[in-house]
Amino acid sequence: MAAFAAAVDLGYSYVETDVRATSDGVGLAFHDATLDRVTDRSGNVEGQPWSRVRGALIGGREPIPTVEELLGTWPSLRVNIDVKSQAAVAPLATAVERTRAHERVCVASFSDVRRRALLRRLSAPVATSPGMGAVALFRVAAALRASAAARACLRTVDCLQVPERFRSVDVVNAGTVALAHAAGRQVHVWTVNDAARIHRLLDTGVDGIITDRADVLREVLLGRGAWPG
Repeated sequence: MAAFAAAVDLGYSYVETDVRATSDGVGLAFHDATLDRVTDRSGNVEGQPWSRVRGALIGGREPIPTVEELLGTWPSLRVNIDVKSQAAVAPLATAVERTRAHERVCVASFSDVRRRALLRRLSAPVATSPGMGAVALFRVAAALRASAAARACLRTVDCLQVPERFRSVDVVNAGTVALAHAAGRQVHVWTVNDAARIHRLLDTGVDGIITDRADVLREVLLGRGAWPG
């Protein structure tokens, strides 16, 4: 929870996380499929019960938070959540329902199947962004200047969350941002940690930056007079 607390202390009202599930269905605010890289334990997260995973310490210091813990600790914090697997769908839905967080979460997933599965489990709507298939169709439509087709790709979502580039293709440029805005959708770009790149994207007109460097983003926004408050 330290990273989230640090972002809140810096003044952020939006944070981003991923959700994974243990073998017994506990949703974790955790990126990796395995424990090996960032904790003092090893093994696949989805192959172990919560009773074992809860003993893993991130950086040898703090336990992995559950997504329900994250949503419950800061009741006004807005959270962007990337659903990493089908197994994480039900635990995330349960966490959102228990914390009544529908109006302050945005759900993303590489898979539109997972995104739609989550929506079916919820008692009220949540904001969502499209999966990579829909993003690819949007990018093709934008390249062909097929504005009606591009807008159709975004009809069932609330924002467009994309990488700056995918392989050799520019996903974010003035044209794609303008098309998304014409469809009434904000554009959020992940994951950008370099100040110069953040400046360039903001100059292009993007509405949000997802970053591992909350301190760098804050300094950029302060310098541009765009930090809220």
